[in-house]
Amino acid sequence: MSQFFQIHPDNPQQRLIKQAVEIINKGGVVVYPTDCAYALGCHIGDKKAVDRIRQIRRLDDKHNFTLVCNDLSEVSTYAKVDNSTYRILKAHTPGAYTFILNATSEVPRRLLHPKRRTIGLRLPEHNITQALLDQLGEPLMSTSLIMPGDEIPMTDPYDIRATLEHQVDLIIDGGYCGMEATSVINMTDEVPEVVRVGMGDVSDFQ
Repeated sequence: MSQFFQIHPDNPQQRLIKQAVEIINKGGVVVYPTDCAYALGCHIGDKKAVDRIRQIRRLDDKHNFTLVCNDLSEVSTYAKVDNSTYRILKAHTPGAYTFILNATSEVPRRLLHPKRRTIGLRLPEHNITQALLDQLGEPLMSTSLIMPGDEIPMTDPYDIRATLEHQVDLIIDGGYCGMEATSVINMTDEVPEVVRVGMGDVSDFQ
């Protein structure tokens, strides 16, 4: 049965953040809030945890996982970022965007799109997410909490608990955080392409 932490969205309790990161580092799968919706996350290097998330979401090997990063210097470790891409990222982060970028060799192969070697990168504007990343010291492997057959993410922490308490190790209740996914921008070609219109304003990319 999963643990259930109620963490304040404006002033996250460091004791609970530290315990959450300990769970992640031990191979746990966690549900956590972001600036768009709740998400599933785990340690970037933990194959078993990634496989558990695939099972919960029923994802195939073509799913583009996202690395949730704390800052732009972390992004450049895991993705190939030229000057023009960097300027775009700097102007739109933190925020409600997922950027598809060409991955570096630092990204585990199992997280990549099998043909394109791309990875999603995201810098959310949410105090709990940022506190987790500060404590973790590296990106969080992540995907939106959209259950099989659903089109929108789950929003109520107590509904999430009822559905997933036997499949995840921790559910962080950070209150209501929305039900709209990120806007997805493909940055692998010369001209950015809007792949999905979500919460982030895409007018700069059209």
